[in-house]
Amino acid sequence: MLENIRLSLQGILSHKVRSILTMLGIIIGIAAIIAIVSTIKGTNEQIKNNLIGAGNNAVAVQLYQNDYPYDFAYQETPEGVSVVSEDIRRQIAELDEVEKVSFYRTRSYCENVYYRNNQFSGTMLGIDENYFDTAGYQIQKGRGFTKQEYNDNRKVIIIDNTAVKSLFSSEDPIGQVIDIGNEPFVVVGIAVESKPFEPVINSEEEYWTYMQTSGGKMFIPGNSWPIAYKFDEPESCLAKAVDTDSMPAVGKKVSDILNTTIQSSDDSESQVKYQSEDILGQAKSLQDLSSSTNTMLIWIASISLLVGGIGVMNIMLVSVTERTREIGLKKAVGAKKRRILFQFLTEASVLTSIGGIIGVGIGIGLAQLISKVASVPVAISSVSIVVSVLFSMVVGIVFGLIPSVKASNLNPIDALRYE
Repeated sequence: MLENIRLSLQGILSHKVRSILTMLGIIIGIAAIIAIVSTIKGTNEQIKNNLIGAGNNAVAVQLYQNDYPYDFAYQETPEGVSVVSEDIRRQIAELDEVEKVSFYRTRSYCENVYYRNNQFSGTMLGIDENYFDTAGYQIQKGRGFTKQEYNDNRKVIIIDNTAVKSLFSSEDPIGQVIDIGNEPFVVVGIAVESKPFEPVINSEEEYWTYMQTSGGKMFIPGNSWPIAYKFDEPESCLAKAVDTDSMPAVGKKVSDILNTTIQSSDDSESQVKYQSEDILGQAKSLQDLSSSTNTMLIWIASISLLVGGIGVMNIMLVSVTERTREIGLKKAVGAKKRRILFQFLTEASVLTSIGGIIGVGIGIGLAQLISKVASVPVAISSVSIVVSVLFSMVVGIVFGLIPSVKASNLNPIDALRYE
């Protein structure tokens, strides 16, 4: 085998221009496939990150009615839905796929929240002690809530930077009073996400997906929620999965546990239930759409591999013709058909493998160039690199088979007489 590889390299180097032109189809095909696959992978990662954020893995489970989130701002607490008990909290926390869990209440539209004459238009949350760790927040300035403030229903509030900019401008918010439903809440801290994440928005649909958080967030102790909103409403659950792939399972299991606490109603149209938003399902749908389009491009790029393979077959047929006397001499001194066959197959596979390696290098460079010029994310796949090189070798074997069989079947006497 090593001797065949050595002879193959000698043959390639002795006809450099012919070898490069022969490899050109393989190089172009492999480079195109590497660039497309890298773009697909990068795009899919961007889609996933756009929907779930950068590594948060938190799944929100809340009440739904008729496939829409139940809005406590305009509806009373539904019948049959009770406050989550400690036993239910413990069951959720003990799930194998759950790393952390928190319970909270929320308002998406805050018409009764003011700082002086400035109205807040973001999201209000009533949180427990575990919320910031579960959701991936940390205190940037000031402090968090104390255990005493949770227990004593203190009227304190923490806000994020977006809320600071919309309400306070250049003023220091710490110690200021925010009015929530005519109740004064003192700002004690500013919270920020531990891993700041800015989604890449490419469509109107994505814009509306992220617009709901553009007004910022405010956090008050969960026990103080009835002070601001006058009702002890059922809570939603935020569960942090151990990894991204476990998020659907976490959403399903948490929903099932919480739904056991709901007393079913005879009115099916008004029936409410806990469920999670299938973020990964949305990501997969978008990824499938992206991948199906790009798969067509891969097949188109593969045509150049077919053309390159035909070029390899052509040049190997020429090589067999040029070396007819050499083949006859080898067979005359005892070389078997199998040895002649493997020699030419090795030469064809070495030729295409070198083309494949060069194509991989050009493909990686092309992917990086596309990323910079078109602002498209790319992710180089080591698997696609290995598969591409192996595939180029297979192309050499397949298209080199006919010339190799022709060489091995030559009659030694006719070959020696060939001029």
